[in-house]
Amino acid sequence: QAHLVESGGGLVQAGGSLTLSCTASERTFDIDNLIMGWFRRAPGKEREFVAAIGRSGWAVYADSVQERFTISRDNAKNTFLQMNSLKPEDTAIYYCAGGHGTGGVRALHDYMYWGQGTQVTVSS
Repeated sequence: QAHLVESGGGLVQAGGSLTLSCTASERTFDIDNLIMGWFRRAPGKEREFVAAIGRSGWAVYADSVQERFTISRDNAKNTFLQMNSLKPEDTAIYYCAGGHGTGGVRALHDYMYWGQGTQVTVSS
């Protein structure tokens, strides 16, 4: 049962920008009280942490995307990942995730809810 739905992926040239969106698949899903995260899985690699945002708006980022990506959320149950200065190594399937924040925010097991993913391809 998918609780989260991502959109906004696509093909972009290196140096370009994309904005990914994530929303709840059901209106009754209480996304407001979750810590929201973005992860990605590049071809041949494990799924890795990208960014997370808390209920109050604090944010943390992976070193590889710091200063280039910005995570945000609005009052309409949406979470966004603004990606600037994209590089070919950013090519991956990007996943939105939601967790209750009982532990950390950088590991897969910190999140209970996942989307199906959206493909981002950066050409050189």
